[in-house]
Amino acid sequence: MSSFKGSQAQKPRLSVFSKGPLEIPSPTEADWPKDDEKDFVFKDVDQELDSLPQPYRMINKLINHLFDRSWEVIENRESFRENVKNWTVPAIYPPTAEIQLDKMPGGMAVSQDYLFIGGPKGFSIYNLHNYKKMLVLEKFKVDVISIWATDLGNDVLIVPVDEMGIVRLFYLCKDSLYLIKAINETDDTTKQSTCVRMEVSQSGDYAAFLFQGAGDVWLEVYKLPKEIWLKEVEHPQLTLNQKKKPKQLQLNTPESAVTESTEKSLGSSVSPNTTQVEDYFGLGSGQNHFIKDVQWEQHMEIFYASYKKHLEGEWEEEPLSMATFHFFYTNSLTTTPTDVKSSSGTACVLGIHWTGSHNFFLYSLNKTLKDKTDCENVWPCAAPIVVSQISSFSSYLALACEDGVLILWDLAQGFLFGVIALPEKCFCQSIHFLRFFLVHKGQNVYPDYPVKFEVMCVVLCTNASLHLVTASGTKGPTSKLLVDSPTMSTEEAIYAVAPVPALPGMVLIFSRNCSVSLMDVAKAETICAFSAPTCHPPDIPWKPLFVVSPHHPFFLLHGARPYDNTNSTHDPKNTTDSVFYFNFEDYSLLEDISKKCTVSQKDLAYSQVLSMEKRYEQFLQKSFQKSQMKGREQWSRLRKYSIMLQKENLKK
Repeated sequence: MSSFKGSQAQKPRLSVFSKGPLEIPSPTEADWPKDDEKDFVFKDVDQELDSLPQPYRMINKLINHLFDRSWEVIENRESFRENVKNWTVPAIYPPTAEIQLDKMPGGMAVSQDYLFIGGPKGFSIYNLHNYKKMLVLEKFKVDVISIWATDLGNDVLIVPVDEMGIVRLFYLCKDSLYLIKAINETDDTTKQSTCVRMEVSQSGDYAAFLFQGAGDVWLEVYKLPKEIWLKEVEHPQLTLNQKKKPKQLQLNTPESAVTESTEKSLGSSVSPNTTQVEDYFGLGSGQNHFIKDVQWEQHMEIFYASYKKHLEGEWEEEPLSMATFHFFYTNSLTTTPTDVKSSSGTACVLGIHWTGSHNFFLYSLNKTLKDKTDCENVWPCAAPIVVSQISSFSSYLALACEDGVLILWDLAQGFLFGVIALPEKCFCQSIHFLRFFLVHKGQNVYPDYPVKFEVMCVVLCTNASLHLVTASGTKGPTSKLLVDSPTMSTEEAIYAVAPVPALPGMVLIFSRNCSVSLMDVAKAETICAFSAPTCHPPDIPWKPLFVVSPHHPFFLLHGARPYDNTNSTHDPKNTTDSVFYFNFEDYSLLEDISKKCTVSQKDLAYSQVLSMEKRYEQFLQKSFQKSQMKGREQWSRLRKYSIMLQKENLKK
């Protein structure tokens, strides 16, 4: 009699195919699962391992995740090193001039040949021909944090905003500075409003200011009487009684022109935070209604269940909705009264969109104070609008929505270029229009003739990627990746982008590692780089302060030098601030691009004719070569045929 152990030892080992728990098959063969043989695993029953108990399973998963993540980092570093080896270092150009400052500037603006720099309790004006200080105004209570400047023909309108949010208008005429008005300054500081955003039309006819105060936000639009300011400056005898007072010009037009609407406030009709109840409707008086206690209890249970997270948590005040607004110069967007005459080049429509809103509102500026400030038109979008931008003289409009969709409009023609979706995980941060350019003989040039139905813009996304969006006529817009989002270090990420009007198809790229480069968007290549001394703390992100001239080939960048060149400290107290001047025409690589940046229609047509002739010549050459090849083939066939005939004749 064999023992149990002996019988167990003699029991053969079974190797089975197993895949999950056994199931009873259905009666019909059609319902049987179609398993692939590759899904079966050859398993030895005696060698099968049990799964790890907790917490060892969690530790195992964490270790495997750590190894996988480490391997990804190693692969990214290796690919980055390979890319660095293939990089070509561009030419780096130093600044051509330097303007030393006493303190860090509070904003910069350029108009004509003047540079305006905000400073302590005022602002300064510099002449860009000799880089010398012309005028200094230091009569404010606090420092200036931002400043704007707009050309008014031969004169300049200056709009500084100080730390208290007070906005003022100044008029620069013939090297003399005049104060027009402090828009929101009050004697009672408790009623002081703050200027959050402002916009001046390119022609200088209108100015819009977004104010915040007392828990509300509102927009005010002013019509600027430029002609009256110029008359007052040219005829000072009209204001002799104001000699003892500071130079100040009136903002409002005279009584004879009050009907021209010198000041407009859109007020509650524009702001979505203000609600006006005109009518209400009700059913019954409520005196004969009887509600039982059970119904009240059920109502309270439903109320607490619906708003539990709001009742148990802390109440947070909702942020106020802010507005982005633009001036438009085409009357086709709204209806214009027949008795109102508007000159070309003058702003006639104001476009507004509020944060979190799907709608883009259009308001007509051809109204009087007696008219209601209702919006003339509304453009709805499928998602909330996050960014809006217009091109020079508002020819084109771009609306970027929250879902990553970009909408392009031709406002002058009332033509929709189309809608394009940015790549996945790319959401718009800023839009910058480019003047339309062509690639002629390998160089970017501006056509010197009017171009319609052509739009180009660069889009900077929140993931620091840069895209070129183009649209032409009835063709839908297309997108091209210029700079991909950084995968290794955020220091290489793009912080800001600025088009360079003096260089066709060129944009300045400001990165977080304090580098400034010039990119050709047609080739998606870096042309050169610019260096300026900076003493920036490494733990604080760099926010460059710069301004690009819209009419001249230069840009200005704020930088800082240490008092001692051997001292590399990042302490702002041990540095001196400066504004560095970069003139593109002083660099050999960019001189020809700046001076030869246009092409005539005649030259372009001639080059196109030459290209067509070359095409025809190439076509004829190819056709001649093909005919020669066919002739040779036919000759070889005839020769073979003749040889065959000769052989047959010999056999006979």
